[in-house]
Amino acid sequence: MSSWIVLIFAGVCESVWATALGKSQGFTKIVPDIVFIVGLILSMMGLAFAMRNIPTSTAYAVWVGIGAALTVLYAMATGSEPVSLARILLIIGLVACVVGLKVVN
Repeated sequence: MSSWIVLIFAGVCESVWATALGKSQGFTKIVPDIVFIVGLILSMMGLAFAMRNIPTSTAYAVWVGIGAALTVLYAMATGSEPVSLARILLIIGLVACVVGLKVVN
């Protein structure tokens, strides 16, 4: 169970580093650069830890799914990307698939 908790945390960190990378404007802003580096390290460490007990394909898909969903949700919440019913339904589908991978594992 701890591997799954760490994997979820790693997915959240993936969203953090992806968002920070976009805000760093090509590594020209120091605060987003630092957030990117810390988020990336924590994300990779968490993914590596989780993959000790969770198959690589499942762990990677869950990690990417969590990161992608949270990155898009953050962008929509901050107004960086438009909100639409289609986007929301697709994110719900993505989250459902991630939960499905946990259920069948």
